[in-house]
This record gives sequence, C-alpha cells and structure tokens, in this order.
Amino acid sequence: MSLPLRSNRVIPLLALLALALLWCLDFVSIQPNRIAPGSGLGLLAALGPVWALLLTGLLLACGLLALWSPRPTYGPILALVWLLLLQLPASLAWSIERHIGADLPYARVGIGAGCWSLLFLLGLLLIELQQRLGLSRVWLLGSAVVLALLLGWLAGQGWLEPLALLREYQSRRSQFAAALSSHLALVGAAVGASLLFGGAIALLLQRYPRAHKGSIGLLSFIQTIPSLALFGLLIAPLSYLSAQFPALQQLNIRGIGWAPALLALIAYSLLPIVRNTCVALQEVEAGVIESARGMGMSPAQVFLQVRLPLAMPLIIEGVRVTSIQAIGLTAVAALIGAGGFGTFIFQGLGQSAMDLIILGALPIIVLALLADGLFSLLGEGFSSGARR
Repeated sequence: MSLPLRSNRVIPLLALLALALLWCLDFVSIQPNRIAPGSGLGLLAALGPVWALLLTGLLLACGLLALWSPRPTYGPILALVWLLLLQLPASLAWSIERHIGADLPYARVGIGAGCWSLLFLLGLLLIELQQRLGLSRVWLLGSAVVLALLLGWLAGQGWLEPLALLREYQSRRSQFAAALSSHLALVGAAVGASLLFGGAIALLLQRYPRAHKGSIGLLSFIQTIPSLALFGLLIAPLSYLSAQFPALQQLNIRGIGWAPALLALIAYSLLPIVRNTCVALQEVEAGVIESARGMGMSPAQVFLQVRLPLAMPLIIEGVRVTSIQAIGLTAVAALIGAGGFGTFIFQGLGQSAMDLIILGALPIIVLALLADGLFSLLGEGFSSGARR
C-alpha cells in the first residue's frame, strides 16, 4: 500500500529509532557504591512490563499518527511527545523505587544510554513539531523549563536521591556554583568584548573596503588554529609580561588562568561578529538610505535610526553563533586553569567517572540551548520590528 503524499516521514523515523535504542540499550545502571562497577538494566528489567509497554505504545502511536494520517494531525502527536518527555523523570523515580531499597544506602542509579537517546530524540521530535505547527521558540524554552521543574520537584521529594548524577552534584555544590559563575563570566566577557571590538572593526571595514578581504582572511585563519594550541601559544607571552610588570600579577594576569582563556575566546569570537555585521550593514537597501537622507537625516541619524535597526537581526545572529561557540570553548579553557564546567569534565575523565563528566557536560549543553533560544527570540523580535 502506497503511503499518502502528505504523510510525515521524519516523525515515524525518529519514533522508530527511539524505540529501537530504548529496547537495545540499557535504560539505567545500578552500582552498589561509587567505586564498584555497575550492572546495566534494559527497559523491561528497569521498569517492568507495564511501564515498558506504555512507553512502547506511546512511541508507536506517534509514528503511526504521522505515517498513516492523510493530513497528519500534529496536535495529538505533540501531546504524545509531551507525555513521553514528562514520563522520563517519573520512569527514573519508578526504577529507583523498584531496585534501590533501604538495605542499599550507598547504591547509585546511573542514567543509561537508552534513556539519554530517548531524551535526545524526543528533543528532535519537539523541534520538528514546533516547525510544523509554526510555534515560537518560547514554546520550546517553556517545555525545557517544565521538564526542569518536574525534575526539581522529584529531587526535592527525595525520589531521585540515589541518582548518581544528583549525588555528584550534592557532593560538589560549592564547586558547581563556582564553575557556573566562572563559566558565565568568561563567556559574557568574551562575547561582550568581541561585540565591541568586532563592531568597531566592521565599521572600519565599511569605511575602508580594501582592507575587508585581508581582515576576514586573518580572522578566518585564527579560527583554524585548534583551541588548545591557541591557549598554549598565549602562555609564554603572558608569563613574560606578568614577570616584567608586577601590576599585572596583582590583576591575576598570568600565563595560565582566565587571561589567556579570555584572549583566545575573544580571538575566536571576532569572525562571526565581524562577518555578520559587515554583511548586515551592506544588505540594507540603498533606496532606504536615500529616502532617509531625503528626509533631512544626518549621517549619524541615518546609521542609528535606519541602518542599524535594519541590520540588527543579522548582527544578533552573529552574536548567537559567537555565544554558543564561546560556551563550548570555555570548557577546554579549564585545562589552563580558567575554571568553568570543563573542570568537572576533565576530572571525570581522569577518574573514569562518567557521571562527573555528565555533571560538567550537561550544564554546557543547557547553556548553549538557552543562548540559542534567547538570541533567536531576540532576532525574531527585531525582524518583526523592522518589517513594521
């Protein structure tokens, strides 16, 4: 039987892949303590037949609704995906209730690859449905907030207390707060400085177009240097300057630490800012500029009231790319003592502690998604304002 032309193929494929990974990979792992190796449990062993069949039925329903409906009704599919997303924390709590008793006070429950795969694919399904239904990015951010609130409530009730990831966090609360502040400080300083310097460079390139090709080529060359190599190249000159000028030591500017990390992040962040700003300013229609001048506006008024607002959506897109890039690169800066969530990642690698690695990697992913959503919303707001 041939499939209807209007049927959606992406949703059934994602649902089928999620179902296969859910049954083939471990849903959770049980460790008697932090040191002893854990034993993985599949979906059926972790949750029991009723819960496992419920998850299977919900995934199958998502795929069938999209595959065999002549005109896929995305509303019911969205409701099913929401149920699947919200049941993940409940599934973990139920698995803990089934396998961790009072006789195992030091036991830990690790999140298995099947659970992580399901969460990732459900996220892709939400993005597909958001695009099909024409929903705002606010809706996606709201979904993430609801999931986080549910996890927080379950953790507050003590139902997720044996979760290995939660125990790693509880034993490192102060370190986590310090890593968050240093990570955000480095990213904010790098993006702010690159926006300031990159904007100035873009304006100079508008005034001196002959330097455009060489400047973009130089910034592109910096992008090709591996991040760890660039961090290392900055150690020697900063160490020399710190030894020669005691005032720099008082500012904690040394060969390692935040100083080389910030300089490298700024260098990496300049290209998206400069390139997007140049393109945005050049794409403003000449007729609009001439109309503004015909109304008697000064050059400064034309730039601030006409050219810059029209160019702002593309400039914000450059800031979005820069922010996401800086959030990821800051993790590598932990190798030179800059702090941030990369500290947990490299500690976990050294100790072969997967949950400690996840404790560092998961906040980086969340920060990148938040930056993507917030700057996308800001760009959409400026786009709608420019159209009006």
